[in-house]
Amino acid sequence: MTPVKKGSHISRRNFLRNAAIVGGGFFIVPRHVLGRGFIAPSDKLNIAGIGVGGKGASDIAEFAKSPRVNIVALCDVDDRQAKGSVQKFPKAPYYRDYREMLEKEKNTIDAVSVSTPDHTHAVATLAAMQLGKHVYTQKPLTHNIFEARMLTEAAKKYKVVTQMGNQGGSGDGVRQTQEIINAGWIGEVVEAQAWTNRPVWPQGIPTPTGKFDVPKELDWDLWLGPAKNIEYNPAYLPFNWRGWWEFGTGALGDMACHVMDPIYRILPIDYPDSAECSVAVVWKEMWNDTQNLDACPPASIIHLNYPRKDGKGNIKVSWHDGGLLPERPDELLPEEKFGSWDGGVLFIGTKGKLLTDCYGANPRMLPTTLMKDKNPAPETVKRVPEGHYLQWVNACIAGHGNATTSSPFEYAGPFTESILMGNLAIRSWMMKNPKLKGWDDKYLGRKKLIWDAKNMKVTNFDEANQFVKRENRAGWKM
Repeated sequence: MTPVKKGSHISRRNFLRNAAIVGGGFFIVPRHVLGRGFIAPSDKLNIAGIGVGGKGASDIAEFAKSPRVNIVALCDVDDRQAKGSVQKFPKAPYYRDYREMLEKEKNTIDAVSVSTPDHTHAVATLAAMQLGKHVYTQKPLTHNIFEARMLTEAAKKYKVVTQMGNQGGSGDGVRQTQEIINAGWIGEVVEAQAWTNRPVWPQGIPTPTGKFDVPKELDWDLWLGPAKNIEYNPAYLPFNWRGWWEFGTGALGDMACHVMDPIYRILPIDYPDSAECSVAVVWKEMWNDTQNLDACPPASIIHLNYPRKDGKGNIKVSWHDGGLLPERPDELLPEEKFGSWDGGVLFIGTKGKLLTDCYGANPRMLPTTLMKDKNPAPETVKRVPEGHYLQWVNACIAGHGNATTSSPFEYAGPFTESILMGNLAIRSWMMKNPKLKGWDDKYLGRKKLIWDAKNMKVTNFDEANQFVKRENRAGWKM
């Protein structure tokens, strides 16, 4: 079905209604009769893309594979990045400002895919939800903890279908991992270790300097969105923004929603009650008091403590990035791979250990010879053969309450909060440690933050609370 162009005097909904009348016995139920957030099974899902270059381009291309999807509007602040999507979907009107797109196309759009830099995830997603649009938002769900809590609450309020873009959450691997753990093969999990090869972009480097003209294809003010107003520099675009706190969430934000998903999905945990870290710093700059606090560190180790939801003690979770790794388990042979090239998870239980690749793929007990002696664990967790993208599409068409997704915001929001607690520890460490004048014990070393999740507050180091939320620029308030 052809999407309606801007300026058309015949709405898509009126077209469907008229078609039902002239079609004799063939009747399509109008959406307003079915209710907000529900799409008739005989209808198609009209999706708009916010951020349609890079990952955004591949996201909407995945949605478009479904014969039940129309890509009806495109939005990107950089015409260079959007070029491929604009060419692929020439009938879809193109905008630079998602706010204008949502206003002008609100009667056409059913659902929105958000694939912008981290710092604009929350504002764009919330704006779509407030109009009753289903949303698929790339990981990490938000840039800070406060935003994650807001989107979790908004999902309940607006009753739309939601999905975070951690596609491994719909994979068979995490389900096989869950079945092995549920079968009790490694006993009760008491600890989990996770790691990634990220960053594969610059981190821990000096803030870019120099005066540059903004390319005519780019709206820099819209790209900044809620972030503070800083001068344009090509060093940030189109990918390296991830290494700067103002825009990205570093290696942890980029990959933990993939790597740690099996931990958070399977174990009986929700919010950590404490976080501590150690980070790599550039010692020359540190001693010269010029360590860059704008940039995420080149490497870090984070330790999170989770009270079990069943009250049976705690589970310790560690994270390693920047080339740092946990100690190889003794049960793993020297020539065997420790996870996959991009990351992995080691579950440590009271009866044994379980190793997975990134996304929870290829779960195997250690030593791996044990897998040869066991039949597969019983298949008790429902699979998602259609995949992460189409699962969301089908759920949107079915309507809220009639279908489920693997990473709805009710799950993805608390998960994102949990992950970003690690960045809270990193930023608190970097805030004072690079300035070790007098070796002040108050700020020295791996300070443990005590976290009150209900109130989103660090209770033992008030300076850390400035990173729980940000003060958005005027025009970008949530």
